[in-house]
Amino acid sequence: MLGSTNMGGFFTPELAWAGFHHLVIKGKAKNPVYIWIHNGEIEIRDAANVWGKTVTETQWAIRKELNDEDVKCAVCGPAGENLVRYANVMTGIKNSAGRTGMGAVMGSKNLKAVAARGTMDIKIAHPMEALEFNKRFIDQIVSAKVNQTQGTLGTPFIWGATNSWGGIRTRNFQYNQCEYADDVEPERIDEIATETMGPYHMTGCFGCQVHCRAQYKIPSGPYAGRYDEGPEYTSQGAFCSEPDCKDAVTLLTANHLVDQWGVDNLEIGSIISWAMELYEEGILTSKDTDGLDLRFGNDEALLEMIRRICFREGWLGNVLADGGIKAAEKIGKNSFDYLIQVKGMNNLHSDERATPALALNIATASRGSDHLRSRPAIDLYHLPEEVLRRIYSSPVPYDGPLSSEHTSYVGKSWQVLWHENCYMGVDCLGICKYHTTFLGATLPNFEDWSKVLYYNTGLEMSPKEIWDVAERCNNMERLFNLREGLTREDLKKGDMLNHRYFDEPCRRGAPEVIGAKIDRDKFKKMIDEFYEHHGWDESGVPTPETLKRLGIPKEPSHLL
Repeated sequence: MLGSTNMGGFFTPELAWAGFHHLVIKGKAKNPVYIWIHNGEIEIRDAANVWGKTVTETQWAIRKELNDEDVKCAVCGPAGENLVRYANVMTGIKNSAGRTGMGAVMGSKNLKAVAARGTMDIKIAHPMEALEFNKRFIDQIVSAKVNQTQGTLGTPFIWGATNSWGGIRTRNFQYNQCEYADDVEPERIDEIATETMGPYHMTGCFGCQVHCRAQYKIPSGPYAGRYDEGPEYTSQGAFCSEPDCKDAVTLLTANHLVDQWGVDNLEIGSIISWAMELYEEGILTSKDTDGLDLRFGNDEALLEMIRRICFREGWLGNVLADGGIKAAEKIGKNSFDYLIQVKGMNNLHSDERATPALALNIATASRGSDHLRSRPAIDLYHLPEEVLRRIYSSPVPYDGPLSSEHTSYVGKSWQVLWHENCYMGVDCLGICKYHTTFLGATLPNFEDWSKVLYYNTGLEMSPKEIWDVAERCNNMERLFNLREGLTREDLKKGDMLNHRYFDEPCRRGAPEVIGAKIDRDKFKKMIDEFYEHHGWDESGVPTPETLKRLGIPKEPSHLL
């Protein structure tokens, strides 16, 4: 299915200063290489000396070879070299283009890295107006309480509220709350993960004043003293709630290993947790694990399986490196029933059984189960309907139903579609999702983007035109997936959730969460409404009228 990803950090501005905004890399090198880009020039260089190195080792070795510590690199780690199907492209310490295996694509091309260094100018179309507006734009972002909290504790601040409420997927999908997990709360990590610049010192990506990323050193164990950044909210789920491992040092160590070896934290944590449930169910045996006791709560087994997968060691490590669907085909029995995935991509560690809108988001997202493509996270805030109406009626009018209740199915299909276009607009512009209507209802969106785009680049696009670009992109992604075999209710390639969402109620959490599950009939109706809002037929295929309206009637992906 669709592979698509992005990341923060410092590589992209360096590439722009080097004279380029886009690269299209075709073919495969005969031997390992890296691409060197400097002030308008591109060179392909031998990478034999960095093949096999970790993410950070690779970046420093290339800087040393080029005799310039300001070189920025996008690299694949050992997981990408070994074609782990959810390997990342990495830059810096932890910035990760994750989820859909772009690191494996780099590895398949024998492309170890893209290095960039530039001193060329970047023209600002309207400098004085841009300075004034950019300041207001940034002030709007940093004044939001959600970003002020992130600037103190990072994204792990989300963990406490979500877990206490009962929205955290635990032991693969058996529970929805991780109990007795105080050791992995951000305040606890703040206590033990000291860095030379002070406890839990925060840093950020290029040009960002939020600084949501923590710096730490592992306090004990075999990796004691190793420096890293994070962990993010996703690491708490991948290495704590899903495998039911609740030790902070395990969390920090696992986070470090995936950063060094270049593999997606969410995917690898989810697939190991799935294997743990299979092991406890007897579907996997000690023979399959080469004697490893793959029980939930076994911290050592978790860390060992991360290594085995990244280096494709042992039968199970090699099988799990190919991703959940292929692994289920090899493991057999009824293993697929326990795999919590959509379109081949494992779910985030959240549990959406009590939140129909979020369930619709992960089912219909273009690259598979995804919290970054259309997640209406503000649906959990119980915002007044008039506030929702103001958000969801711009830049295109909407007079349909809306509900402030996160347990409701009413109006949620439009909310998911709106966020789908919002986040696609964010990705097209190169803006962080935390700087828009993702977790904060007052953060910038289409009206602000039109202005920031004009003052900085000179491009004149109305909010509605930005919406149209986003809608066009989303439909092209849909056409791509349809060409690759997407059908509406296919459990491997469709807009459908694992049966456990409908059949197994939540066991823990707040009163409105306990007993919650997705109503199958109401969910199917939501999908019908979602397709109708999009201008798709009942099978989820864009109609000829929709493609004509968007200006892509001859886009080849729909010629099935």
